[in-house]
Amino acid sequence: MTERNFITRRGKFWQEFSQTLGSRRLMRQRARRFPQDFRELSQDLNTARAHSFDPALVDRLNRLVLEGHQRLYGCREFSFKPLLNFAAYTFPRRVRANWKGLAAAGLIFYGLVLFFAVFCFRFPETAYRVLPDYTAESLEQMYNPQSPHFLKPRGVAGDADMFGFYIYNNISIAFRTFAGGILGGLGSLFFLAYNALILGAAIGHIINLGFTESFFSFIIGHSSFELTAIIFSAQAGLLLGYRFFAARGQSRGAAVRKAGREALPIIAGAALLLVIAAVVEAFWSSRSQIPPEIRYAAGGLGWILLILYFALAGRRRPVGGEDAGADGVPHA
Repeated sequence: MTERNFITRRGKFWQEFSQTLGSRRLMRQRARRFPQDFRELSQDLNTARAHSFDPALVDRLNRLVLEGHQRLYGCREFSFKPLLNFAAYTFPRRVRANWKGLAAAGLIFYGLVLFFAVFCFRFPETAYRVLPDYTAESLEQMYNPQSPHFLKPRGVAGDADMFGFYIYNNISIAFRTFAGGILGGLGSLFFLAYNALILGAAIGHIINLGFTESFFSFIIGHSSFELTAIIFSAQAGLLLGYRFFAARGQSRGAAVRKAGREALPIIAGAALLLVIAAVVEAFWSSRSQIPPEIRYAAGGLGWILLILYFALAGRRRPVGGEDAGADGVPHA
């Protein structure tokens, strides 16, 4: 290989690579192929060195490699665009694509909640058998307007503490529900049913205690986000469990990996909903000085907006015009 032939064959590529490094627009457009281009450029540098080509050419290629390495592995600018693309495009589209499974999980959850709430209301002593003693006592203190722990869990001193408490509690519930999918989906169904049992028993118990207004005006504000996230976590776990047994001609590992890519946007969106729920629960729901009518109206509005979001969002191209990849996640 002569130096002239080498430059003739590869010179255009080097020029395009240099232009890409100098333009943010080109860098965004070619982001997906940039690692491959960098590997080709590194190979060109090795070729030039191996054939002892002109030191000026070697130096030029070396500088391009160094700049490419810095761009590829260096510190990247923080951008909200991927998060906005996910929230505005990927998440609602993936929810609509799995609406049948999500609807089934929702019917199971809310059906069991209603059943256990009515059952514990009709048979009050059942709540004390279903709910742990600590949970029953905490509910009685938290929703009793005369209690010093009114609308605040025991062990928290302020809104910031409440936010941390709710984040830990909500995320742990969602993680267990999702991770239960490893057991062929049975674990996710178990945790979905268990959470429905606890919630239904709590509702029946609170109604029997006469703390209905303080309870429902508290949970209405964040329930749309929190309960929806629990259902989504269960569905994501069920996707993994289903693919483990129904590989559809693929190897079991390939089927589970594909299911993981399908479930990832759902569980990531569920985590986002839980963060929103924790913010609302800590900084809005606990505001007992706000009239219940306003809190009911705000909670109802939250449900309406969430339904409209999943029904309408993501029907156009994502923010910035990037298309979603095969896994449903937008690529920059």
